[in-house]
Amino acid sequence: MSFRKFIAAAGLATVLAISGQAQAQQGFEPSLRQIQADMYFLADDAMLGRMPGEPGYDIAANYVAARFRALGLQPGGDNGSYHQSVPLLRFRAADDGRLTLTGADGSTEVLTPRVDYVAGSNPLSETTNVSAPLVFAGYGIVGAGRDDYAGLDVRGKIVVVLSSAPMGLQTEERAHVADASFKRRTAEARGAVGMVVVYPGRAGEPEAFAQRTTIDRTMTWRNPQGRTGYGGDGAPYLAGFGRAGAEKLFAGSDLSVEEIWAAAATPEGRVGSGELRTRLSAELRNTLTDIPSANVVGIIPGSDPEVADEYIILSAHVDHIGTRSMGEGDRINNGFVDNSSGVAAMLEAARGFMETSPPRRSVMFIGLTAEEQGLVGADYYANNPTVPLEQIAANVNLDMPVLTYDFSDVVVFGANRSSIGPSIERAGARIGIGVAEDFLPEEGLFTRSDHYRFVVVGVPSVFLMTGPGNGGREAFADFLRTHYHRPGDQPDLPISWDAALRFASLNYQIARELADQPERPSWNEGDFFNPETHR
Repeated sequence: MSFRKFIAAAGLATVLAISGQAQAQQGFEPSLRQIQADMYFLADDAMLGRMPGEPGYDIAANYVAARFRALGLQPGGDNGSYHQSVPLLRFRAADDGRLTLTGADGSTEVLTPRVDYVAGSNPLSETTNVSAPLVFAGYGIVGAGRDDYAGLDVRGKIVVVLSSAPMGLQTEERAHVADASFKRRTAEARGAVGMVVVYPGRAGEPEAFAQRTTIDRTMTWRNPQGRTGYGGDGAPYLAGFGRAGAEKLFAGSDLSVEEIWAAAATPEGRVGSGELRTRLSAELRNTLTDIPSANVVGIIPGSDPEVADEYIILSAHVDHIGTRSMGEGDRINNGFVDNSSGVAAMLEAARGFMETSPPRRSVMFIGLTAEEQGLVGADYYANNPTVPLEQIAANVNLDMPVLTYDFSDVVVFGANRSSIGPSIERAGARIGIGVAEDFLPEEGLFTRSDHYRFVVVGVPSVFLMTGPGNGGREAFADFLRTHYHRPGDQPDLPISWDAALRFASLNYQIARELADQPERPSWNEGDFFNPETHR
């Protein structure tokens, strides 16, 4: 090479380096072909709905791992692999069980299953035998400005609580305190030995009540030491009661079911509490099945020694709900939007980093298992992280972006609770995407996606969903009504591929902003979910 050509080449290299840095700041161009390839593969009929524990999920997880490898991400799973083994446990009631109620006068009544109650299930043992006095603890909430256990002694007793939480609570806090595991943990911490849940207003026919309160497949995780992710192990869920059963639980007490029902319908939900004059004996049998599965983890190491040990996590669940066991026609729940679209966007964000400059902080990408079964893969990772928990700086979760319209804004659940919110606003502004308020607060979406499990362990986290602007409200409602968790969520949906490109670009921009900004993401001072607030 001549000296002149050498100088020209060196100059070109400098220009390319500067150009690469600018590209990293301004964004990269997502690949439509790659997004389509990822979405169509993951939602193909051959995956049979990607149910954890079935071959279709394993194929999908291996595909994500292969994509991580092809992009050049470092393995972040077990033993130098891309897979983190997740010991799933499926548990369900083996039968209707036997519940016996003893009144204040010593009389006993064997309750009628699917009329008075629907049996609960417990992942801790194949049998559950509990007999104790009953005490009503309202909604069973401690926090969000209320203490439903005030003045109650529930040690050695079975707690009766109402389902959900008062409508007047702030929507995200309401979703948190209404969570079943939160209520079990609260009861256990106060010495209760079991919990039954009453569903206000649910009278109706016995079978309809049963369908509303029974989950066909319930999962948690169980490690070799016997620890589970169930929460509130000492106060297991024994049964759900409608109006007919509740009348019997409260018989002879000073509490009126009629008044409780009426109070539960008010925003404040001040339903009262107190000792009941009945005793419940529950004999339940549980079917427990171990199911091996895996999260998929890839890492792009940080380039700045001062912050490279801090991790920004982008997550998206790989699983879906499998196939319908009954019905005519198509039985495969493909999960094209939910959540092949989120996984494809996550993979494109990873490609963005590999094709631009390295991030200052490390960026981790996780394809999660068993989201549809109760955020179980995320819960396992949050409690068994492959890097020290204190080094996880933030989680941005991508779940079911509805891409059937050209969205102009996004809803960011949790954005106003940490410094992640302003970071997302800056990232979105670079590509003309705004941030909107939650337009479906009644859905309680804050606790219904994987980011919530990171919130619980103290990690500032958000969940992105395409927003209400430009027809989004109608598009989202239509998707929920006609396609959500149905075989119709499949590759023939009319996807706006421009929207898919914009969503992938946005998530790269968000991850880049969080990875490169001077300060580590942090909770807002005094926020409800800030761990320091409750210490």
